[in-house]
Amino acid sequence: MIKGIGAAAGVALGKAFVLPHWELDLPDSEIDAVDLAKEFERLYEGIRTSKDEIEYIKNEFKEMVGDEESHIFDAHLAILEDPVFMNEIQGLIERQYKAAEVAVKEAIDHFVSMFDLLDDEYMKERALDIKDVGNRLLKHLLGAPEVTLPSDTQPYILVAKELSPSQLAHLNPSHVLGIVTMSGGKTSHSAIMARAIGIPLVSGIEHRLEKPIQTGEFLVVDGDEGHLYINPNQNVVERYKGIRDEQRKRKEQLQLLSSVEAVTKDGSYFHLSANMNSLKELDMALKNGAEGVGLFRTEFLYMDRTTFPTEDEQFEVYRQVAEKAKNSSVVIRTLDIGGDKQLDYFSLPEEENPVLGYRAIRISLDRTELFQTQLTAILRASNYGNVKVMYPMISSVDEVRQANEILKRSMEDLDRRGIPYNSQIQVGVMIEIPAAVMIADLLAEESDFFSIGTNDLVQYVLAVDRMNEQIAHMYYPFHPAVLRMLRTTVEAAKQAGIPVSVCGELAGDERAIPLWLELGVQNLSMSPLSLLKVKHRILNTDAVAAKKEATACFKLRTSSEVEDRLTRFSEQDSFMTGNTNRSTPAS
Repeated sequence: MIKGIGAAAGVALGKAFVLPHWELDLPDSEIDAVDLAKEFERLYEGIRTSKDEIEYIKNEFKEMVGDEESHIFDAHLAILEDPVFMNEIQGLIERQYKAAEVAVKEAIDHFVSMFDLLDDEYMKERALDIKDVGNRLLKHLLGAPEVTLPSDTQPYILVAKELSPSQLAHLNPSHVLGIVTMSGGKTSHSAIMARAIGIPLVSGIEHRLEKPIQTGEFLVVDGDEGHLYINPNQNVVERYKGIRDEQRKRKEQLQLLSSVEAVTKDGSYFHLSANMNSLKELDMALKNGAEGVGLFRTEFLYMDRTTFPTEDEQFEVYRQVAEKAKNSSVVIRTLDIGGDKQLDYFSLPEEENPVLGYRAIRISLDRTELFQTQLTAILRASNYGNVKVMYPMISSVDEVRQANEILKRSMEDLDRRGIPYNSQIQVGVMIEIPAAVMIADLLAEESDFFSIGTNDLVQYVLAVDRMNEQIAHMYYPFHPAVLRMLRTTVEAAKQAGIPVSVCGELAGDERAIPLWLELGVQNLSMSPLSLLKVKHRILNTDAVAAKKEATACFKLRTSSEVEDRLTRFSEQDSFMTGNTNRSTPAS
């Protein structure tokens, strides 16, 4: 068994097709000065052809998964229009008399090497986009043939060193059983696309292979756990066939719960809402029974484009979300960029530790014109539904007051323009850093609600970057320190009489349900894909027994003790049990 990164969930079994590399045949001599104009014309023609192809792929992919995910290809078009990238190529042609294809290859290598040196997973993933676009341009300049994939009558598991978004867009999800890539991670555009079209993906296995995978070898891909088996024995095959069939059955059974209320066996009610990045995800969330939007991550409106979205562009998206959710609550989080989320057109300072640096509310309070534009768009949308606004990464009362002052200015602007909005819009803060927990009682006096972002909270409490492979194993959501932080936050909210919800990954973890029952947290917001699993667990939970388990957990001393106890309790009386026991069989 090879342990990689589970980048897109699901299990696949089938024969491998290894995507071959095409060899570069670049000229090694300089061009004559008289041929410069010809080289530039070849370059510009290659760019035009590449743009036309990317537009075609974008439209094809839009029909497959919707408009939002297809915007990935806007980033590819932007690279071909990026002055820094293009100036590098043109300079190599003009000053060093390099052939167009040589200049493109050297520019790709330069930028990819530069990004790979950065200690930033997001930027490393973006290097793949540059390679994808550059290689497309190279193929047109060199006249290289396209790699032919197996016919649609032969389902296969695709194996590649890297898989670019444009390559993935050409795949038929009905016949590509799974994907294995040597490099890449959960945040790559290819991983995002694989999740969108439902193809299991395991990545990051390059340095774990004893020998290269060969076309025709039988593979088992476990995208949930990140496990890959090459030519496994029959026991492994039969085990994973059972897991695959169980996943299909479970999916069908869970869908029957979409219209059922999330109530424990003895009457404790939960309000389950969705975290989302796009309108398409809202459709999926509502299909799975979400009671509104607990976290709308607005930063994705700012990504994969060349300029900041205007007030009207943002308003249109927020309005559609509010209208689709009808009277259900829609919590819109203001821009949360920085750290691992970068904008190509907004230059952020280089920082030794960007996660602790210039990000989220700190950027908004510094760039007040951008912040006010977003708040104005949110206010306008509040006239069309139960819209709330939430500030990320709050660490002080001053930040809340400053943000509210800008919100007030947005209201005054709309009053002058005669545009309607909800003047009583609720304003909440995310509790995701220890400072906010320690002054939760003070923040509660300034807020209408709390939302606990457990992803960052765990990271900051434990000083563990879970994207760092060397210490990711130390990222413990059930650490006693984290549990104490949760209790402190909830008690402060109760004392102030304001509601509190949880919107991090812990909200979508069925094992945590006893904790929420014991703390008195009823509002959980999670990935649309987690809604039905969590609801099923709630329906099969006895609240009295669960509270007893949680009370005991709050007295335990180690993360493993807490996790083991909650896992055992979660596995009782559930058809979900088959998926929780993934002991690794011999291969």
